Amino acid sequence: MKRMIYGLLLALVLPLASCKKEMMGYEGMEGVYFAVQSGPSYALPSSWPYRPYTNIEFVKYTADVQELTVNIKVMITGPVRDYDRPFKVAVNPDSTTAESGVHYQPVGETFTIPANEIAGYIPVTVKRTPDMAFGNKKIGLRLIANEHFGLAFPDWKAIPGLGESSLGTDTAFDATLHVINVNDLMVQPAVWRGSVVAATNRETGSWGAFTRKKMELMFQLFNLTYEDFSSETTMTLVLSNLITTELARYLVDQFNAGTPVKEDDGRLMWAGNVPWTSIIGVPYE
Repeated sequence: MKRMIYGLLLALVLPLASCKKEMMGYEGMEGVYFAVQSGPSYALPSSWPYRPYTNIEFVKYTADVQELTVNIKVMITGPVRDYDRPFKVAVNPDSTTAESGVHYQPVGETFTIPANEIAGYIPVTVKRTPDMAFGNKKIGLRLIANEHFGLAFPDWKAIPGLGESSLGTDTAFDATLHVINVNDLMVQPAVWRGSVVAATNRETGSWGAFTRKKMELMFQLFNLTYEDFSSETTMTLVLSNLITTELARYLVDQFNAGTPVKEDDGRLMWAGNVPWTSIIGVPYE
């Protein structure tokens, strides 16, 4: 009986000893890399592809939002440690067009991977400036090796998956570099219920030609945001008709009060059933 028990114990101990012998510590580089993901809102964030850039579009926010802080995610390769570890970053002049103190607050040099964590964050605060309405500003970031971390994945291929095609030629990128694109550009949204007659340049439809000035007036009058025009779900026909009626009424009231609302080219702003015709490039006299 004792011999049988000894045999059973031996059978249990030997595999454990073998496993212990075969277990090895992580032998690769302990490094850092940018791990920023983005994708469509209907998908799980974990399914989004990795991106070498972050886009910040102030046009999606109300006019009172003059600053935004974005947290750029940095992850590690190698084992988790039970103590905080610093990593370093610098603004990359080769990919930066934004001006520190004007378009963004100065970025620190040292950030932390907390104890028992696999990721840390670089907070970057960007500022809304008038020139962003006419062009994109870039803030390039570059990870720097230190005594705790090397640079992981300098030749990164984005993981296959949802939204990968939208990366275009950026499916392979250096994950030690990241670019933050900041702008306040306003292009015609997905839903715009107006147009221009090509032959005459006359405004037609419910809202006529798209202009930033007209869109911002809609924001002001109806407490809307740019995102409200992003789909038929948010910009329903009922809401569109209400906007058309009330915007036209407002424009007529302003005209009758002697303070007509004009577009940048001097023509009267047009919408719905206003009693005037508006031709692109022809100012009101």
